[in-house]
Amino acid sequence: MIREDRFLISRKPYAVDLASLRGSVQTYENGRTSYRGRIDAVWFRRRRGETVACIGDLWDFQDTEPESAREFLERHNDGRYGGDCIGRWDGTSYWGNVTLEQQEQHLAILRPMLANYPAIPDGYDGWWTFQGGAR
Repeated sequence: MIREDRFLISRKPYAVDLASLRGSVQTYENGRTSYRGRIDAVWFRRRRGETVACIGDLWDFQDTEPESAREFLERHNDGRYGGDCIGRWDGTSYWGNVTLEQQEQHLAILRPMLANYPAIPDGYDGWWTFQGGAR
């Protein structure tokens, strides 16, 4: 992934919580290891002609454990699956299969996020994208 200063929804950018990186190193029978990591993210998408705010995470398997969340993102180069969306706000309704408490936590981020489109929510770093650099 690369970090861009300019927001372009067509590049499918993500804002991430750099403090949320979590993962573990797995060792296989042949001695090979891999790092399975996840980082919390939010993003905007167009859905049926409307802009929506999404919350979830980005995940990746990497050969070694990264030194930092930035390194994890910079080494993350396979964006075909996108983010795992666990909650979405379209301005009138919430979608997600989470507890009411989690829904309220999500809406505390998603409501102002959508209202302030395309600003990066407080506590998040962005915009990270799998697309090439801005032209």
